[in-house]
Amino acid sequence: MRRLVTRLVPALAAIGLLLPTQAALAHEAAPGTTVTYTTNDEVIANQERGFYHHAETHYYADNSGYVPLDVTKLRNFRTQEHITQILRLFYLEKFAKQDTIDKHYLDLMQADFNTARAAGVKMIVRFAYALPGAGWPPPTPYGDAPVSRVVKQIKQLAPILRANSDMIAVVQSGFVGLWGEGYYTDYFSNPADPSQVSDQNWADRKAVIDALLQALPKDKMVQVRTPYMKQRMYGLPTGTAGGLTADQAYDGSAVARIGQHNDCFLASPDDYGTYLSDPIELDKDFVAQDTNYVPEGGETCGVNPPRSEWPSASAEMARLHFSFLNIEYHPDVLASWGSNIEIAKQKLGYRFALTQSTVSAQRGRVNVDLKIRNDGWAAPYNPRQVQLIFQSDKHTYKVGVPADPRRWGAGTTTDLNWTVPAPPVPGKYKVLLNIADPKLHSQAKLPGSTETYNAVYAVRLANNSTWQPTTGYNDLQQTVTVG
Repeated sequence: MRRLVTRLVPALAAIGLLLPTQAALAHEAAPGTTVTYTTNDEVIANQERGFYHHAETHYYADNSGYVPLDVTKLRNFRTQEHITQILRLFYLEKFAKQDTIDKHYLDLMQADFNTARAAGVKMIVRFAYALPGAGWPPPTPYGDAPVSRVVKQIKQLAPILRANSDMIAVVQSGFVGLWGEGYYTDYFSNPADPSQVSDQNWADRKAVIDALLQALPKDKMVQVRTPYMKQRMYGLPTGTAGGLTADQAYDGSAVARIGQHNDCFLASPDDYGTYLSDPIELDKDFVAQDTNYVPEGGETCGVNPPRSEWPSASAEMARLHFSFLNIEYHPDVLASWGSNIEIAKQKLGYRFALTQSTVSAQRGRVNVDLKIRNDGWAAPYNPRQVQLIFQSDKHTYKVGVPADPRRWGAGTTTDLNWTVPAPPVPGKYKVLLNIADPKLHSQAKLPGSTETYNAVYAVRLANNSTWQPTTGYNDLQQTVTVG
């Protein structure tokens, strides 16, 4: 009888008729095996974290100014510098005075998204209408657009943003004011005194943010320039009490989808108006709590010792859960960090490392216990799909498991335990972990490359001898045998 079952099980499995009792007979019991892992200090080209390159483009009244992205340049960022993202700042100069965005501009945007996809990088996206004129403070009019026009144009941009959401890390609020930073604006504050923002101005600013949130998929986030913008528009107090709680995180609400970008990081005690609370530490407490679940990033702005020097800068990036920073600005600040910039390359955003695993198999089931530590300054802010992979010489089986890496907080170790069906075909299988991009977990090749999408967009763990560069899987150095 046992010989008969042994012969029947592979055949039944092949046609999808393997029942639980049959699977139990097919599997040989094996004792649990525990593996302890070592870590490394490599700078890993994981997505949606780390340093970024600035890449702006323009579009003037005569249709000139647009500089398309270059696939070789972007690919070199990733493969040579381990930088996987750019800030793509789309300037809309021509459209500040007309309601409709030209189709040609939308086609150029789509081509940029295609280029990013082929290069294996993602975009931090921002839209703006104007750069400052000569002199300081900048002369008026500044050159941005009224709220009615902005909202109309966001609706026009929505289809292209949704169609390419796989290439978007996060969208910065943009549109309002010079550089899209929300201060020097013709329509959203008093142009003669930009610090004077009326109730109507705040309502108009909120309309822009709400339109962006509506234009994007529900799992994509937006960043505003200062914590007070989020507090004022959505009725939140400053301090720790105003920040997101674990229960609120990822619930799809507006407050759960809005982070901050600090584009004058370290430049002065209040980062040139980034923090407005009294005392300043209240706003920092708000950001520290909020960014457990929403993204924080930006750029340094000017040398300001000792605050801009490494000891202070690194402590603040850890406290505020920085996910990304501009590698190009401010060069003097970054140069002052010396070799410590390599630590920033490692720790910006998430950095996951296995510490231990135990795998056991019995009665047609495989039990996997993992301990995984986050050595980075932040957690991922976009969803990830987690899979166990069973890989033999001839077969590969994927099993989805319940896990949310966005909850694997900075500086914490997470215990994971899964029990899954054993592979249906007899053999000896490696056990691997896949932390995939849910929109891109494919073994298809990138255009013009031998790399697969999963290998480029999945999460590589900071362990020795675990990464499979051809598949994007992390080898747990465990095996199970199905008889």
